[in-house]
Amino acid sequence: MENISEARIYVGTYAKYNGGSIFGKWLDLSDYSDKEEFYEACRELHKDEQAPEFMFQDWEYIPSDLIGESWLAENIFEIIEAIDELDDDKKAAFEVWLNHGSHDITTKDITDLIRSFEDDFQGAYNDEEDYAYEIVDECYDLPEFAKTYFDYAKFARDLFMGDYWFGGGYVFRCS
Repeated sequence: MENISEARIYVGTYAKYNGGSIFGKWLDLSDYSDKEEFYEACRELHKDEQAPEFMFQDWEYIPSDLIGESWLAENIFEIIEAIDELDDDKKAAFEVWLNHGSHDITTKDITDLIRSFEDDFQGAYNDEEDYAYEIVDECYDLPEFAKTYFDYAKFARDLFMGDYWFGGGYVFRCS
């Protein structure tokens, strides 16, 4: 499971790479307060070049929408900070939600992004059928004998055909 709080990037340069060198260094994003401070560290790392063109040769724990070989999303540090402020139970769920791709995380305001996540997040469950059991218990006043005949698997299939999605042990409302 990704942990964006531990995001890191291996930073080289195109000039070194084109010259046959993959010299660079892993930089932990948690060591920097914002994108400018991160790029300043990149410039310091490659101060032997006049105007280095940074090449992000590898990265860990960063959703693909937030990084590319030569770019970093404007709001990546805001997203990392927002995740750090979430309680531990929601951190992993937020990362699953971010990677789902049903929203534009590169341009959306972080406050709206968190609000959308909280609206979509339903909780942690073993599987789709586990969620169906909870919905039936909370929303329907079925006598106990009727519950023994209820087809939870089919009900779960219907719920997850369009209204919900399941990923990484979490249920989210489709938005």
